[in-house]
Amino acid sequence: MNTGLFIITILATWRITHLISKEDGPFDIVFIIRKKAGAGFFGSLLDCFYCTSVWVSLPLGIWLGNSWWEKLLVWWAISGAACLLEQATTKPGQQKSPLEYFED
Repeated sequence: MNTGLFIITILATWRITHLISKEDGPFDIVFIIRKKAGAGFFGSLLDCFYCTSVWVSLPLGIWLGNSWWEKLLVWWAISGAACLLEQATTKPGQQKSPLEYFED
């Protein structure tokens, strides 16, 4: 596996996940999608950076890995690295824990 491509994939995962979960997007498209998803289970998945990174990294892990075991490990590694980047770039007190998204 190419290390440079792996790092670029992690950065792309962080960027796409951040767009989906934290930003409104161009012409508020992402905001409208999150609004239509509602406040239920699927809406929470789009609001939670950690949840969204799992689904954003899935196709990238499948694309980057060679064997099925490698695809599975790369999928989780990309998502984990994106979560670490999110924690490193978020100011203290701004970020919710993953469980707070599902509390009433």
